[in-house]
Amino acid sequence: GLYVDPAVGAAAATGQGEDVIRMAGAHTVVELMRQGRSPQAACEEAMARILAIKGAKAKDIQVAFIALNNQGQAGAYALQKGFNYALSTTDTPRLLDAEFLLK
Repeated sequence: GLYVDPAVGAAAATGQGEDVIRMAGAHTVVELMRQGRSPQAACEEAMARILAIKGAKAKDIQVAFIALNNQGQAGAYALQKGFNYALSTTDTPRLLDAEFLLK
């Protein structure tokens, strides 16, 4: 899913769609940024909600969030290891591995 508010920023979610939809994942990330969280902190807080919804079953799925605020700051966070994303700045494009919740 994708949610954009030009006054705040944008977020996208990928993975187990049923669980992302249940908590309006991309919208939740943008709303957390509206409340003052950085894109990274917003992704992490939204992922904690996924874990609260799934409980022990979280180990069987993958969900990831990526966000960009209207100031150009980016963040990404996944439930499990293995989500990577591209981030391009004026200096160089990079392929990054997202931090993840379940170790």
